[in-house]
Amino acid sequence: MRLIQADPVRRTISVSLTQVFVWPFVYLIFLMLLIFSKKETFRTETRYILFGHSLLVDLIFLCLTDIVVVLSYSFVIIPLRFCIPICMLIGAVTACAPLTIVAMCMERYVAICMPLRHHAISTSRRALLVILMIWILSSINPFVDMFILVRTASREYLSQLTYCHYEIMVPEKMHQFARGLLYIVGLVVILIVEVFCYVMIYLAARAASGDNKKSASKGQRTISLHILQLVLCTAEVMCPYIEAVVMQYDINIYLIVRYVNFLAFSITSRAVSPLVYGFRDEKFHTAMIYYIRCKNNTISSDTIKQS
Repeated sequence: MRLIQADPVRRTISVSLTQVFVWPFVYLIFLMLLIFSKKETFRTETRYILFGHSLLVDLIFLCLTDIVVVLSYSFVIIPLRFCIPICMLIGAVTACAPLTIVAMCMERYVAICMPLRHHAISTSRRALLVILMIWILSSINPFVDMFILVRTASREYLSQLTYCHYEIMVPEKMHQFARGLLYIVGLVVILIVEVFCYVMIYLAARAASGDNKKSASKGQRTISLHILQLVLCTAEVMCPYIEAVVMQYDINIYLIVRYVNFLAFSITSRAVSPLVYGFRDEKFHTAMIYYIRCKNNTISSDTIKQS
């Protein structure tokens, strides 16, 4: 692959805009993870354990994809062997996101539709086992792709210089089609599960009264946001295939398409989790406000002492 020079001004502006969009969410997610680690309540409740895992996955994804986008816009090509571990981790955390979403929806379904059995079913130990299963399932495809690549690709292909993107691990079109089809089928199954949870919670909300009705309605809105997040994840899965086609014709158009997809789908889908729990969940929102105020008061006190 040949190295192409682009307008330095446009390249600098694009990279700078990427950082403007990405790092506020990275900071927000890191702040939420810090709050999660400091509150024992969050570390023992199933819904918050799954939320903390979702934040960790989003943080890893944003950092890795930001590095890849910056490298692409800087026209840095690196040996394919070094790209493979990065691409495998990106593939794993990409698959982790929808699986974590469906786990969180199932937890809300159990809490609202089976309240008497909720504490017995949703334990912290089971939440950790679910997270372990999510990572195992999410890692299957990247490891299978890596194994097929190592067994079938030539030595020249594995030693070439390239831009880092997951499609380097699936050079065969049939393999790309099978992988995309399998992922879409998985997302459809997850969507069916979420719609089922939504309908059951909706019926519970209609039959409930008082505080139970309020809780069910809130759970219904939460799952609606999770469904939106899943739709964005589905669109994100389709983006690499579009980018791979564009890349064959013009590298500059490819970079533009990759940049737009990154902002429109990758960042937006990762912004939903902070919205769902960071600002809508009263307990987590209260902890955030308390922590931010304490930090501000500490900084103000230190400033007064120094002056």
